[in-house]
Amino acid sequence: MGRASRLGTHLKAIVSTALGQNPAGRGLTVFPNDIFLVSYFRSGSTWSRFLVGNLIHQNEAVTFTNMGQLVPMIYDVPDRALRKLPRVMKSHECFDPRYPRVIYIVRDPRDVAVSFYFYNLKTGVIPDGYSMDEFVHRFVVAQVVPYADRVGCWEDHVLSWVRLREGKPGFRLVRYEDLLADPVRELTKLAPLLGIDASPERVERAVRLSSAGHMQSLEKEQSKDWVATKDTRQDIPFVREAKSGSWRSKLSAGAVQTIQEAWGETMNELGYASVANSAPKPELVKG
Repeated sequence: MGRASRLGTHLKAIVSTALGQNPAGRGLTVFPNDIFLVSYFRSGSTWSRFLVGNLIHQNEAVTFTNMGQLVPMIYDVPDRALRKLPRVMKSHECFDPRYPRVIYIVRDPRDVAVSFYFYNLKTGVIPDGYSMDEFVHRFVVAQVVPYADRVGCWEDHVLSWVRLREGKPGFRLVRYEDLLADPVRELTKLAPLLGIDASPERVERAVRLSSAGHMQSLEKEQSKDWVATKDTRQDIPFVREAKSGSWRSKLSAGAVQTIQEAWGETMNELGYASVANSAPKPELVKG
């Protein structure tokens, strides 16, 4: 890139910032009553946006095309616009002391690795046939894709929140696996933090409108309109199996060992028991 081109890019960035056109991101304005849905990537944050959004908004069901207005993501709109939207927001940021109320979703990193692998296939970051073992190596050392690498690896992200906020007011740690096992129970437990007196009927409606089957149907209808999927491969779904433990058939014994050697202590602390190096032979990954 030549000097003139670099200068033009720099000036464009300055103008965009001055005009309030850049996405809010970590620089957003935080208000005292804000609530943040936070997680590492591919840990159930989109599902949590559906669940929480459908619990809060009784007159409109969450879809992929209106989710940005009902449960906005801090990376999609400028701060000025974000101030006018509902203040229950999605964030992938590592610890930010300004966040007053946080629902932190954590997921077994072995499943996160599998989900992130297929998402990067979908977005074209990696090609068909890319080695899952090689991807896991990159995943563990946070060398996958810049937007994710900047917040560190899975363990860096999780511990930044758990060590600094767990047990304090305004913070709830929710395991993705517990949400899957009993979404009604987990969503009911979150209602007080959201300031909602959630009746059983209200919670059941939110769960029904956020089911994997319903989301998969919506994706088929709206994938070419939703910002996160419209320019990606349509043959690979965004909403995949929506279950836990798929790593057992997708990861090699070596890949499982790589993750567990890196983060075993933290995994065990969060209830993700390590297994001996005897994982079943993984299924052939098809493009």
